[in-house]
Amino acid sequence: MNRDEARAVFERAAARTRERSPATFDQWFGGVQYDDLTDGVLTLRAQNEFVMDWVRTNFLPDLVEQIRSESGWSVQVSWILDAKLDAPVSSATVSRPVRPRPLEVVGGNGPVSERPESKRMAPPEDINPRHTFSNFIVGPSNQLAHAAAVAAAGGGGRRYNPLFLCGGTGLGKTHLVHAIAHRVYEERPGARIRYVSAERFTNEFITALQHQRMDEFRNKYREQCDLLLVDDIQFLAGRVQTQEEFFHTFNALHNADRQIVVTSDKYPQQLERMEERLVSRFASGLVADIQSPELETRVAIVRNKAQLEGIELDDEVAVYLAQSIKSNVRELEGTLIRLAAKSSLTGRKVDVEFVKSELSAAIPHKTQTLSVEDIQRAVCQHFHLRTSDLTSKDRHKTVAFARHVAMYLCKQRLKCSFPELGRAFGGRDHTTVMSAVRKIEAQREDDPNVRAHIEAIERKLAVE
Repeated sequence: MNRDEARAVFERAAARTRERSPATFDQWFGGVQYDDLTDGVLTLRAQNEFVMDWVRTNFLPDLVEQIRSESGWSVQVSWILDAKLDAPVSSATVSRPVRPRPLEVVGGNGPVSERPESKRMAPPEDINPRHTFSNFIVGPSNQLAHAAAVAAAGGGGRRYNPLFLCGGTGLGKTHLVHAIAHRVYEERPGARIRYVSAERFTNEFITALQHQRMDEFRNKYREQCDLLLVDDIQFLAGRVQTQEEFFHTFNALHNADRQIVVTSDKYPQQLERMEERLVSRFASGLVADIQSPELETRVAIVRNKAQLEGIELDDEVAVYLAQSIKSNVRELEGTLIRLAAKSSLTGRKVDVEFVKSELSAAIPHKTQTLSVEDIQRAVCQHFHLRTSDLTSKDRHKTVAFARHVAMYLCKQRLKCSFPELGRAFGGRDHTTVMSAVRKIEAQREDDPNVRAHIEAIERKLAVE
């Protein structure tokens, strides 16, 4: 679908959405402008946050559904704030194309400069063809990371350099990195894109050292690179020489204002055996985390995967799968594929009874009684820590806060005494636990950020 066809899809969807309340639609969409619809990513420009929030709440669900029903895409929306609009949606007389605006760079050294390139480069290696923005399901758990990835790919909005994506295994970090590569390659075929895991970067560096090819290696990653995508940066931990080389590579690209995207299973400050100067640079742009998806997002992921694979799936089955597998998108999708394969081999329909019988052997039965370990595990998953961190002597701010939250939740949800909790958290004195619980109680009342953390963990515990 080319740009004209995509715009026509949007205009038809907007016209149908307008039928519900023409006067109200015209009033609010006079402050909204259509920019683009590519790979299922709808880019809209709003005059201010008030207009954006109102439209997003009152009209966007209908508009997105209209686009989805016509195009078959899983639609995500990217917003740009701009006080001056060239072609508001409700202004039918203005039909001239909207020219993309220069990207504003935060953490860079000036405007983005695109290298003129007539030669079409080869597509990046090891990029999954299905990992595009159109196939990425957006929910509250990954909304920031998705929007930042779209911007990093040149999709409009504020571009952060570097972009640091963090989150647990199987939550979609690699999917977003591949989607960035796809989008940049589509928009700028001459762009030199380097996608590499930290492990592969290390191996290439060692090979270059052994064969005296460091100039070739540095030229590849510093000079012949417009976009660097590095997966699982935590694997550089303890590799002093590789970290030194990556530090200089990072500086060369950053100083040339070339986009850098890095993924990790931890926040920059939690990376172990990583040089402080590297940690500082990772944190200098935008750190966007991806949490475990909510039930509604998991259901949408199941439906989307079933559609991609041509699997017939009832809504009841999608909901049951989403309720059974909570924390890992990769596991959720893998389970669906496994069930479809078993169904094809046995001739049985993928219904709830079939799914229940298959999952009963694969997923151990969970006790309904909440334990200290359950709460510790949920807290660690939320803050991307290890359970051992909560019982250790580590006094790092992030670890200490997570430990105090876990103590507070244990006291609120379980009938444990302070001494019992002290023993469960590494043999701490009961007065330490008491102080932590009271501190979190006070912060929950006064600090909305603390309250948001606790409520997110409580929602996770509610569906365990």
